[in-house]
Amino acid sequence: MTDRRQFLVGTAACLASATLMPGLARAARQFDPQPGEWRTFRVVTRLEIPADKGAVQAWVPLASVNDEWMQPLGEKWTGNAVSATIVTDPASGTKLLHATFAEGGSPAVLEVENTIKMRDRSVTGTEPSGNHSLSDGERQLYLAATDLVPTDGIVKQTADEITKGLNDDRSKAKAIYEWIVENCHRDGDVRGCGTGDVVALLETGDRGGKCADLNALFVGLARASGVPARDIYGVRVAPSRFGYKSLGANSDIVSKAQHCRAEVYLSGQGWVAADPADVRKVMLEEPPRDNAIDSPAVVAVREKLFGAWEGNWLAYNTGHDLVLPGSSHKVAFLMYPQAEVGGTLVDSLDPDKVSYTIKSTAI
Repeated sequence: MTDRRQFLVGTAACLASATLMPGLARAARQFDPQPGEWRTFRVVTRLEIPADKGAVQAWVPLASVNDEWMQPLGEKWTGNAVSATIVTDPASGTKLLHATFAEGGSPAVLEVENTIKMRDRSVTGTEPSGNHSLSDGERQLYLAATDLVPTDGIVKQTADEITKGLNDDRSKAKAIYEWIVENCHRDGDVRGCGTGDVVALLETGDRGGKCADLNALFVGLARASGVPARDIYGVRVAPSRFGYKSLGANSDIVSKAQHCRAEVYLSGQGWVAADPADVRKVMLEEPPRDNAIDSPAVVAVREKLFGAWEGNWLAYNTGHDLVLPGSSHKVAFLMYPQAEVGGTLVDSLDPDKVSYTIKSTAI
């Protein structure tokens, strides 16, 4: 048995199949996303909402991000909606499908299909990424405070402490990334992806949350330091090709695989990837779990997730504080399907009230 284990450790780095990697010794892990071939996916979101307590409205995010690492190829929908309209938020470019349904006993049914192509991205040095320059309006947008991500008070104080003595944007952003990795943690008890309330995260002193919390904190600290930054909300659609179980969708049903990432804008490079939350996820969840910060599996992703990420993730949008069209309700971000029944916004994380499935298929 000992000889077989040693054989597996010695040969792990030579095996290319992601399906084989999870069973291999963690010391052999590699994580090195690089721009390469495109992969195409069809992602179908299906909702079925009881309509016996009033008229139903639904809002489903559509693939809105179009960049050198992801391109939407179109969307379509079916169901028994009275109306269905694509709406685009003018500030962030967030696209969504807004559907309305008649009041009655029959459930509201909506099926929305996004087709996208994606690939790995990596900008780890000082080379230009090919992204466009920021206009004055865009720079202002990506430095602005939001309802849950202020840039003053404890956020500004924390940002100043982290970036003290640093003068360039890249050094500031990297220091914030490393600070979150070392001083925050993933809290497995948080519902969904978290709320994105960065003041609460800092004031508790616990600094525990999930991706929408930790990466929102990265964005808030960067903005408070004068570095343009933004969250991107999406869903994982495929396993990790590097064998990380915690960094991929490990089933074609991805209804609970939502994930938020972040970017910073660096002059001369454009938008640069950042995902400190996933480093902490690997620490907590990657088998055998509770990995030390200096373990090989953690070190491998920590070195790359400032500047790179794997192309197994559909990016929906970068919107914050979105008022849902046709409603007075506002959401901090749109990563989950939303529904309203009889004028009441339903808890999008409660499967008994909003029944939805998201299925991903590689084409």
